[in-house]
Amino acid sequence: MYLNNIKKTGNMRVPAVVYASDKLYSLMKQDKTIYQLKNVATLPGIVKHALAMPDAHQGYGFPIGGVAAFNMDEGIVSPGGVGYDISCGMEYIKTGISKEDLERNKKQLLDALVKKVPAGIGSSCNVLSRDELDEVLFKGAKYSVKMDYMDKKELRYFDDNGCIDIKEDYVSDKAKKRGKNQLGSLGSGNHFCEVQQVDKIFDKKEADSIGINEGNIGIMLHCGSRGLGHQIASDYMKRMEDEIAYTDLVDRELVYAHLDSQIGEEYLCAMHEAVNYAYANRSFIYYHIKQAFEEVFDNSADALGIKLVRDISHNIARIEKHRVDGKMMKLCVHRKGATFLRDDLPAIIPGSMGTASYLLSKGEKAEELSFSSTAHGAGRVMSRSKAKKTLDGKKISEELDKKNISVHSASRAGFIEEAPEVYKDIEEVIDVSCGLGITERIARVKPILSMKG
Repeated sequence: MYLNNIKKTGNMRVPAVVYASDKLYSLMKQDKTIYQLKNVATLPGIVKHALAMPDAHQGYGFPIGGVAAFNMDEGIVSPGGVGYDISCGMEYIKTGISKEDLERNKKQLLDALVKKVPAGIGSSCNVLSRDELDEVLFKGAKYSVKMDYMDKKELRYFDDNGCIDIKEDYVSDKAKKRGKNQLGSLGSGNHFCEVQQVDKIFDKKEADSIGINEGNIGIMLHCGSRGLGHQIASDYMKRMEDEIAYTDLVDRELVYAHLDSQIGEEYLCAMHEAVNYAYANRSFIYYHIKQAFEEVFDNSADALGIKLVRDISHNIARIEKHRVDGKMMKLCVHRKGATFLRDDLPAIIPGSMGTASYLLSKGEKAEELSFSSTAHGAGRVMSRSKAKKTLDGKKISEELDKKNISVHSASRAGFIEEAPEVYKDIEEVIDVSCGLGITERIARVKPILSMKG
């Protein structure tokens, strides 16, 4: 059930596995998801299998929702296995605010969030000097602690404690120029800041451990490394294509470098600098969110119970240890649109605009089945261009109004592109992940107001 095995054929070095219901698998067959997954299985040094999570859909190189692990001897790192929005990820923030208090201040809060958190294409915020930007790239969320934007104790809720150790700077001047004025901004596309209510608790013990109850108000944030990450991806894709003579590449979107090569080491370093930038970006926005709540509710963030619960990346390649066929191995795990599962902290799985999202815990089968990975959301089922051609923005607004959900979007086109119907059913995605034992439900949260990039 939910296991769709694809046998090793042709140039594939390992089989592929798709974790999906019949309906979700059928949707994947309508685009290039399966084709791209089979191509991933041809890459050097790949271990065990190439994986697609239940929200998978066609991407660039890897399918979005793709997971692959590579050994350290023959393995590779591929920018197409991380994506352009390096360390695109999620934060969940809890509060002690009641639904009644929120409803009384709903419009003022949305206005305050729009004012405090820049969003949309080309949105900018803090302008950093070159030295300040370099410090962000090396310190990540620790830079936010230095600025008194967050408590040092909250670093534990980030992967890598909010900072990947960087040996040397390999980010281009062009990338730095794009990143110097975007720290603390949401960006565009499917990025959002959403105020939600905890609708249902499934696991009281886990919910108690993170301090949430039914009826609680929380905030979910989705954004990444902005233009800096995009430029790093572009820079290294071009360099790899220009500098490496491939004899076995089945798709130019899968350009790669061996982990022990100079360019491979440089890309890993630069990509991890972008991860640090994203950690800092989300923690800066967290600070701006606290400011908005303080302004509207006329109280301190501490008094309002505003605390970080989790920060997580879902576009990343990192060096990890996993048990493969009974043996512990050091691997470079690529997750492109896939969420890393930790034993001690919840995973954040957003739905679409107007639908539920989930907090999940790591399941007993996560390590065995998916290198401790799960879906990163609902997954697109309709392209942005098709959405703009076929969907009616007015009708989308009316449906959201019926649910008493307030939405502000930086653009009308962006609003239509993110309509609920362009995504798969989040409930089905969660059913697959939990049904396989990869995850367990902690809580379901539902939107009250949303700010879209």
